Amino acid sequence: MSITPENATDLKEVTIYTDGGAAPNPGRGGYGVVLRFGKHAKELSGGYSLTTNNRMELMAVIAGLEALKQRCRVKLHSDSKYIVDAITTGSAFKWRDNDWSMKAAGSKKAKNSDLWERLLAAYDQHAVEMVWVKGHAGIDDNERCDQLASDAMQQPDLPPDDGYAPDSPTTFPSTTANSQPTSLSSKTKMTEVGQSCRKCHTPVIKKVPKKKTVKPDQTYYYAWYLYCPVCKSMYMVEDAKRDVSDEGGRAADDETGK
Repeated sequence: MSITPENATDLKEVTIYTDGGAAPNPGRGGYGVVLRFGKHAKELSGGYSLTTNNRMELMAVIAGLEALKQRCRVKLHSDSKYIVDAITTGSAFKWRDNDWSMKAAGSKKAKNSDLWERLLAAYDQHAVEMVWVKGHAGIDDNERCDQLASDAMQQPDLPPDDGYAPDSPTTFPSTTANSQPTSLSSKTKMTEVGQSCRKCHTPVIKKVPKKKTVKPDQTYYYAWYLYCPVCKSMYMVEDAKRDVSDEGGRAADDETGK
């Protein structure tokens, strides 16, 4: 399915959410993308056997923009300040103008220049507004991208990231179709009390919001979430999602936190 109609004359508005990561970092990596145009939606994902968080964040944006078949007006959401800040401040364009040198008169090469060049080439084809979003904050499409990236990095026989050049040789445990990487904490699916926080490894606890928060066009809310008491990270759990129209049978459980 094409996200945009082939014969449109005006710029069509497309919403894109992206996420990517590696576990460990560097390590096996994956990216996820959700594109929306009107009532249409499309999901993209991919993974590599050895890469980094930032390269997967970049690949997610690239995949989203390159999926568009004609020039569009795009609102692109990413939880990577590395990407959003580099574009909104103009730094990425300066790196490109300086042949990927971080300084006009310097020689320090911008990292991931292969992906930045590809990203900016796709970016230039559209009218893009970059929007930073907080990760793991209950934004449905952002959470979906996170899950797509996590699933992608766990696939067997991942291809190499040919553009990644590690600063020093690094060895990682091998994986097979019946095994998973030993260090997936940064992308482990958070579902239960007591799991280790992705950021600081403190056991998470369950919290129930004092009041239900639902935006005017939102059809769901979260009855509870997992919370790290040390670094304050929040994890929205699929089992806690409730339809706004389902106010009866689950109301008592929601109030007691069961």
